[in-house]
Amino acid sequence: MKRLAQVLLTSVAAVMMATTPLNASGAAPLDDAPAAKAGKVADPIPKRTEGIGPFNRVVLRNVTMIDGTGAPAQGPVDIVLVNDRIAEIRTIGAPKAIDPSARAAKGDYELDLTGYYVMPGFVDAHVHLHDLNDAQHVPSDYILKLWIANGVTSVRELGSSRPIEWLADIKARSARNEIVAPRIDIYPFFHKIRTTPVNDPVQARLAVQEAKARGADGIKFIGGSEDVLFAAIEEAHKIGLHTTMHHAQPSVAFANVLTTSAHGLESMEHWYGLPEAMFTDKRLQRWPTDFVNNDEQDRFGESGRLWAQTAAPGSAKWEEVMQTLLDRKFTLDPTFTAYLASRDLMRMSRATWHDDYTMPALWDYYRPSRVNHGSYWFDWTTEDEVAWKDNYRLWMRFVNEYKNRGGRVTVGSDSGYIYNLYGFGYVQEMELLREAGFSSLEVIHSATQEGARLLGHEDQVGTIRVGRKADLVIVQGNPLANLKLLFGTGSLRLNDDTGKVERVGGVAWTIKDGILYDARKLREEIRQSVLKDKTARGLPAGPMPIEAVDLTH
Repeated sequence: MKRLAQVLLTSVAAVMMATTPLNASGAAPLDDAPAAKAGKVADPIPKRTEGIGPFNRVVLRNVTMIDGTGAPAQGPVDIVLVNDRIAEIRTIGAPKAIDPSARAAKGDYELDLTGYYVMPGFVDAHVHLHDLNDAQHVPSDYILKLWIANGVTSVRELGSSRPIEWLADIKARSARNEIVAPRIDIYPFFHKIRTTPVNDPVQARLAVQEAKARGADGIKFIGGSEDVLFAAIEEAHKIGLHTTMHHAQPSVAFANVLTTSAHGLESMEHWYGLPEAMFTDKRLQRWPTDFVNNDEQDRFGESGRLWAQTAAPGSAKWEEVMQTLLDRKFTLDPTFTAYLASRDLMRMSRATWHDDYTMPALWDYYRPSRVNHGSYWFDWTTEDEVAWKDNYRLWMRFVNEYKNRGGRVTVGSDSGYIYNLYGFGYVQEMELLREAGFSSLEVIHSATQEGARLLGHEDQVGTIRVGRKADLVIVQGNPLANLKLLFGTGSLRLNDDTGKVERVGGVAWTIKDGILYDARKLREEIRQSVLKDKTARGLPAGPMPIEAVDLTH
């Protein structure tokens, strides 16, 4: 998903649509890259002051380990980190029966993690890194820190309004650990590689080659003319660039998951293009006669009625599409959380974390708007929400069955839109996979090893194994029993001794490249930044209203 940069209200814009690939909304994209040349400078990301290490030898003592491979929890273990690598994993006995003689030798820095669980660093397979110049007007540093504070140590960046070189610089600074940031893979929007439209297959191939030369790790497709799209996908496959696609509605008539994967597409985002591949009594989705794709309430409202139009679970067409995608080793990155507000707007807009962690500028972006992407709450109805709940039921069934039959499913949040907050939305996505039928262990496997495999980094991250990068998430309590412990706001518990309600959990430590980040301190820093911004605006510290705030009285 990307922001809806402008609504096509002029005849000039309408002409642009005829020659320019379409964005997720069906609108011609606003190219922000030239703005950088016009003096529009990205907000600076400050040099890292948070985190400690790496050390010559860190010992994580007496921890329970979920290694990311799908194996059950193991422990207690002592895990030894040497600089940026996992050097040793020592089993030190059994629960409540530790053998002191089996412990790892003393380290330069040690953590007693009795009662804690450790997992590989999480991989968010669908993110967008914005900056102050984007419509959301939030600093990049805010987003990067929210990811680290919630255990995300690797991300797949699927399209920014800034040039590839801007992201490549942040990627390099993250790799050198000069800034607080996860490791980043760059997948620019295909239609934004160049500032002029790409309208023939030859230029499509050249644009893909150019993206690689400029530092891209993959390409994110949304739509475009049939011959251009397929040529670009094939070229990316040929030269070793990864590919994924949001199969936008203006293109699904000729580009669904069967046709794109046949040309070499590796993965899909969201679910567009999947139900359309399973139509049995039509070729095109049934839209109302007054449907206009650029009206976001129309588009999202009708999207919630799509799965009901496709083949029934277990039918011949359902099985044919699933098996074809399995045979092609295709990856599903569903981003359930991106549309969660569509089935329960009140719940999503009043999520616990918004009060302390959502920047006022981002809240402004979320409010009903005909311009801001994903702010389609002009007149959202109970009927819309019920349709979306039915949509989820069928969508989740396909995704769960795909996983059960050996298909790869990853965890992507697509945060920054639709009341979906960076970092927190990732944990919500984990909960939604659990709702879909994944066990908690399968969820963590998708969030770690499967995500690393999608990025092609499984030899470095995604599992806890000697020789792998020291990218780890540490949480107090058992996340297999309660994924809510992973939220930065934790989970509520009644203390029967005091009679008081306590908030427990939240990622305690995020380790990336052997650098230990106190996630609680990092979240407190973010809270103070949000509070400062609210104070500067004259806003209360508590919940933000959906409607506009009149500060003149």
